[in-house]
Amino acid sequence: MTGGTENDYIAEFRARLGLPAIIDIHTHFMPEQVMRKVWAYFDSAGPLTAGRTWPITYRDEEQVRLKTLRGFGVRAFTSLVYPHKPEMAAWLNEWTADFASRTPDCLHTATFYPERHAAGYVEAAIEAGARIFKVHVQVGHFDPGDPLLNGVWDLLQETGIPILIHCGSGPAAGEYTGPEPIVDLLRRFPRLRLIIAHMGAPEYTEFLDIAQRFESVHFDTTMNFTDFFEAADPFPPGERARLRDFSDRIMFGSDFPNIPYTYSHALSALERLELGDDWLRKVCHDNAARLFDLS
Repeated sequence: MTGGTENDYIAEFRARLGLPAIIDIHTHFMPEQVMRKVWAYFDSAGPLTAGRTWPITYRDEEQVRLKTLRGFGVRAFTSLVYPHKPEMAAWLNEWTADFASRTPDCLHTATFYPERHAAGYVEAAIEAGARIFKVHVQVGHFDPGDPLLNGVWDLLQETGIPILIHCGSGPAAGEYTGPEPIVDLLRRFPRLRLIIAHMGAPEYTEFLDIAQRFESVHFDTTMNFTDFFEAADPFPPGERARLRDFSDRIMFGSDFPNIPYTYSHALSALERLELGDDWLRKVCHDNAARLFDLS
């Protein structure tokens, strides 16, 4: 669905559930030159896409993308950025701070990388108002337990600021992806508010087990349950009941604009799980509103 038809579906979805808005905790706004490189990578069907064709549905200029997202009724969203090398994170944080200052409905987002001065610029980002951090273990190709990050994890555990972390092995496994590095990290920092991106795909069961052990672990639904994701990393039917068990710790994420289907499909994919209106309300709004104090 495109144009008005898509907006109509989403408006009807919200009205039927009584949602004041949608909160999307997994959206990407980046410096223009970085976003163009990300799109070029998806166009090339590189290794991190597992060689799959990945058309970008919302390939528009920044202001058009913002208008599109707001047109869907999204009340709050993120500007997820992630470095793939040293000496990049602090610069990205400067950009996201500026973006948040001119985009009040964006949750001020920041990032980090294992390097000697990481704790310093993370502390600066927190002082500047960062409300969520993004970590991409796969792209960054680093161990989240790297000693260079000890000071960072200390800060984030003490402040309780959520960290949205891509640590599952989908769509392509990396040296440090998977549940084991996260278990090791949480043994050392058990109060970290980790949000496991993509429900931890494809290690769904293992990450649900981690959440069973650590009450501060949350999930986002980014790309999960869509036709595109189910074709490659299907959610195990036997774990469907656990989605209800963790209904207070699952939040909607879309990966907008970098998705190979429509935004409305991400919502309809959740609806066809048939987990009930209360579950949908929590996932699409209430849980994130509570976690980020968006009352």
